[in-house]
Amino acid sequence: MIRIVISEDQGLLRSALVSLLSLEEDLDVVGQAGDGREALALIERLRPDVALIDIEMPLMSGLDVADALAGREEIGCRLIILTTFARPGYFQRAMKAGVFGYLLKDSPAEELAEAIRSVRNGRRVIHPELAFAMWEEPCPLTAREREVLSLAALGHSLQEIGAKLFLSHGTVRNYISEAMGKLGASSRIEAIRKARDKGWLD
Repeated sequence: MIRIVISEDQGLLRSALVSLLSLEEDLDVVGQAGDGREALALIERLRPDVALIDIEMPLMSGLDVADALAGREEIGCRLIILTTFARPGYFQRAMKAGVFGYLLKDSPAEELAEAIRSVRNGRRVIHPELAFAMWEEPCPLTAREREVLSLAALGHSLQEIGAKLFLSHGTVRNYISEAMGKLGASSRIEAIRKARDKGWLD
């Protein structure tokens, strides 16, 4: 029997996944979570074989959960990310965190069940449409530029960003200008939007 935890913040979709997978004789849904933090706690406590994790959830995203579990072999849980987003930054980060599956949310139940079995047996399963993201352009931003843009996206002023990162106002402005140039953006807002659409902001 393959033990599964499902984490999805939309209750109806989560219930549908549980119902569909419970019809499979060899699959057992042992836990459900509505946010990433709850999912991480369940995985650490229940030690399921496979966890289906929505990529965008409250408190912790699916990628945050994957990062938190990366390298923790004692947990023994393999992750499958469920997403509606074919964003290269998301895909690359998921692979770096050691995720075994990367599937679309609207995948047929039979396909999802088979993917769970494959992942349990140590094979990676990636939806072909999402795999194309691997060939997209890499993120042109440096780690510091991404950090500055992420804080700007949260509504922090240049002064507040500088205080948080121990940088001068001018240095923060330069990082944002560099990021705008690399992204071909005419404003800070456009740079944030472009980086977010690509999945390059944390």
